[in-house]
Amino acid sequence: MARIFDYNGRDVDRTVTVASIVASKKSKTQFAQVTASNAAEAAAAEAAGIEMVVCMAGVVSAVRQGSSRVFVTAAIDFGGAVTLDELLGTAFGALTDGADAVITARRLDCVRLLAEEGIPVMGHLGFVPKKSTLYGGVRSVGKTAEEAARLWQQFHRLEDAGAFAVECELIPAKVMAEINLRTSLATISLGSGPDADVMFLFSSDICGESPRKLRHARVYGDLAALYAQIAAERIRALSAFRHDVASGSFPDESEVGQIDAQEFRRFVESLGRD
Repeated sequence: MARIFDYNGRDVDRTVTVASIVASKKSKTQFAQVTASNAAEAAAAEAAGIEMVVCMAGVVSAVRQGSSRVFVTAAIDFGGAVTLDELLGTAFGALTDGADAVITARRLDCVRLLAEEGIPVMGHLGFVPKKSTLYGGVRSVGKTAEEAARLWQQFHRLEDAGAFAVECELIPAKVMAEINLRTSLATISLGSGPDADVMFLFSSDICGESPRKLRHARVYGDLAALYAQIAAERIRALSAFRHDVASGSFPDESEVGQIDAQEFRRFVESLGRD
């Protein structure tokens, strides 16, 4: 645990820092990162010993309510923060809300702008889901020598732009291992093999919330079954309530307020005097 001052100047503890994430390359320490979208998920991540979470920039405050200690990276999506000024404003807003870093898959000028303002910024290389049409669909990126070489050049350019880390998605494991040996960026593997500084999976995949089973994701729970059970129990309970309303059995004497018989008689008599 490290003591830092956050971007509001508050004295806080963090599981990891930008410095320790970067230093993990030399120490061979691997951290774990998951997604979080609310306070409950952030609290669960902290309780489980997860060091890092990533969330959308708009929910940083909610995530921070669940954990004051995990390292929070705010994702700035393609919508909303379109111009450079909007991007910068969204980044500073996320930091003010409690984020420790931001991640963007935008062009290098965006990364450079954030880095020049002293904002810890991560890039996103390999497969970028919202750009999947450029790759002809969902697939690994770097499967040919030429494509892997282009990917390596993108790592170089991201370093030069000032990023401190990069999410590496669906890069072939052997390519990722070679790049990780050579890049100064802290690498975050999402489906890119074990040779990275941070291992990353979506919480929904880990906990078994999604009906789809992804090749790169290991499922450790079965929340989908619990959610289905909850949904069925909700319908059962509501149906029973509706039945009792229709039959006149709700409410019964135990479920309504009572008045003393003498007091009720006085009340009725008072109505007759009106």
